Amino acid sequence: MTTWGLSATVLAPTTEILQFAAYHLEAGAHRLYLYLDDPQCDAFDLLKAHPKIRPTLCNDDWWQGKRPKKHQVRQTQNATHAYNRRAEVDWLIHMDVDEFLVSETSVADVLDALPAENKIARIRPMEQLAGDGTTFKAFVPNGPIRAKTVADLYPTFGLYIKGGFLSHLAGKVFVRSGLKDIRVQIHNVFQNDDMLQGAEDTDGIDLAHCHAKSWDDWYAAYRFRLAKGSYREELAPNRPRDKGGVSMHELFQMIEADGGTTALRAFFEEVCTDTPALRARLGKHGLLRHAKLDLNTTLNKHFPQACL
Repeated sequence: MTTWGLSATVLAPTTEILQFAAYHLEAGAHRLYLYLDDPQCDAFDLLKAHPKIRPTLCNDDWWQGKRPKKHQVRQTQNATHAYNRRAEVDWLIHMDVDEFLVSETSVADVLDALPAENKIARIRPMEQLAGDGTTFKAFVPNGPIRAKTVADLYPTFGLYIKGGFLSHLAGKVFVRSGLKDIRVQIHNVFQNDDMLQGAEDTDGIDLAHCHAKSWDDWYAAYRFRLAKGSYREELAPNRPRDKGGVSMHELFQMIEADGGTTALRAFFEEVCTDTPALRARLGKHGLLRHAKLDLNTTLNKHFPQACL
């Protein structure tokens, strides 16, 4: 029987870490390799006690006194370490704590059905809308109608948002275990410095990305993302600059310069909020998705001691 697992470098409240772990245990994960970016994280003992979880406290000893400053570098080093340890699963994926694998059949069955020559399986994202947590906008495949579709979905800001997503479009990648000279990066996997190629998506599994659960949640993370995260300055624009492209960093700077927090809130309302109007537009284009993650139920099942 095909087995799978995930690795993640996590910096989040204990409840969110346990919810992430419990959800994927319920989804059938055989191993979770969780690297706790806060070496004082209260979740360690609870995670350690579970037979399918391998937690690591990323303290000074772990980094041997040379902790990388950028969290992206820490993620890459930890994901590569998880892959290159003794293989306990057939497939391994690197994810973030706000991402959840959603599938109609079991994840294991989808992976088991892939051709034997496939070394990777890319899982494309769907981005959660701010509301009750059950509504998502689907990935818009690249092609000649993507820009027109996104502009129709978001009349004010669609021209500036690649694929209509605030965060990544690349998704995350399962890689078969047992390969030599592997380096796992955030959205791709390399072997001997060559990026492993495969199908552009995997039918049957989506990556539910809870990037903007609410205005308060999003705005609390906004400054960090603008400075060091997914909206940082060095990331590429949504399209070539000679065709009017701007990066997310530049877009948000323009929005704030125009109207401050009020203008940011208007952006969030159009692009991120679960409204009847946005649902209708997404539905018209076949891009409306629903998923009930039910995180508290799986948390109570797998970590009842944390719910007392």
